[in-house]
Amino acid sequence: MLHFNLRDCKAWQDVGLSLSTTSNEACKMYDAILTQWASWSNDPSLGGIEGCMTRLKAADPDFVMGQVVINGLELIGTGRSVWLDKDLDAAIKRMVGLSKTQEITERERLHVEAVDMFAKGSLPKACDIWEQILLSKPTDLLALKLAYDSYFYLGQQRQLRDCVARVLPHWTSQIPFYGYLKGMYSFGLMETNFYDLAEKTAKESLALNPSDTWSVHSLAHVHEMRADVDRGLKFMKQTENNWKGSDMLACHNYWHWALYHIEKGEYETALSIYDTHVSPSCFNSGTMLDLVDACSMLYRLQMEGINVDNRWKELLRITKNHAKDHILIFNDAHILMSLLGAKDAESANQLVTSLQELSQTPGENSQHQLARDLGLPICQAITEFANGNYSHTVDLLNPVRYQIKNIGGSDAQRDVFNLLLINAALKSDSRSHQKLARSLLVERDTLRPNSTMTERLIRKATALHNVD
Repeated sequence: MLHFNLRDCKAWQDVGLSLSTTSNEACKMYDAILTQWASWSNDPSLGGIEGCMTRLKAADPDFVMGQVVINGLELIGTGRSVWLDKDLDAAIKRMVGLSKTQEITERERLHVEAVDMFAKGSLPKACDIWEQILLSKPTDLLALKLAYDSYFYLGQQRQLRDCVARVLPHWTSQIPFYGYLKGMYSFGLMETNFYDLAEKTAKESLALNPSDTWSVHSLAHVHEMRADVDRGLKFMKQTENNWKGSDMLACHNYWHWALYHIEKGEYETALSIYDTHVSPSCFNSGTMLDLVDACSMLYRLQMEGINVDNRWKELLRITKNHAKDHILIFNDAHILMSLLGAKDAESANQLVTSLQELSQTPGENSQHQLARDLGLPICQAITEFANGNYSHTVDLLNPVRYQIKNIGGSDAQRDVFNLLLINAALKSDSRSHQKLARSLLVERDTLRPNSTMTERLIRKATALHNVD
């Protein structure tokens, strides 16, 4: 159940998180934005996040923390950058300027600094600042959410888990969003392979709030990582009515649902979920999360031998616009999958070339720093695979396979790169690559026993070649 008792100036002051504005309406809209962000939904009764942003700006256009939450939420979506979007760049500069001309608290000043760092691509520095805030203000949900999501983008799974673990004892069930913190913690536990504890914690959260979509999402991951497909399918069906209204995360949960069917080799059912839920959500929202899910799903199906050419061509209409974003390497790799899938070689080449240029002068941008030794080999491997150069794909991808976690995303999301390496090794003419394929499949079978996909790939390896 959402928290609708929106807090005014005094209420924020009473919980030790005072906001430098005299507008009660601005404070309430700040709370409303946090409420919807924490619950992964746009609530019509609150006017949705966009409506609350408009009301916040009207109530106090110079409210620094109002600018922080609006800009922070925009940046964390990773669909716009200050380099390519003049309006966003101007908004960040205005926020920084306002912070220097007003008397604001040290916490607020640090928030401005952290968002500015994130905008510049310096995600590790931004996280350090949010952690500094949380040391003295452990119930600052904005600092926690921004740090948590940034750790996710950095592939820092233990930090993602521990940033919640450190503050959770300071929260009580009387504090708004307490249940959502348990869901966040559950996901961190899952990403660090504490599957039993992750499941227990997610269920505790769902007992408090059955519509907590993030906790559902965490349990979907648990079943995925265990290759416990039947339990996963049953769970998604049983809980669908509780989370399908979460317009910010429902698409991702349907993506997980479809992955279970791909695992089982039920491709038509997976495609039906793509056409009914994933694709429409992607085109309606245009968010990077939905876009990446669509790319990832089509790529997995394509590796399974399913013809998805027409869907790639449809998806190109929105992915092409992001070919030169270079906000996250993770996003770049998925966008490249779609450009190559749609046979748009020119845009694919532009993506790789522009990334190469940025990698030569990365400055303090942590993603551009990653590009030379990790981002570009991944992108080049995806390109070689599309061109049928399987041996070269393996030579590019295998040396960096243990570094791929540094591009961010979850273990389940990054599994697409494991599958790419396995499929390339299976198709390679190199005898050593064929042996590598078998070794990788043995490894996969050990980590995910009873996986029907692994069994399918082992049969494929046996049919293609005899591996000593």
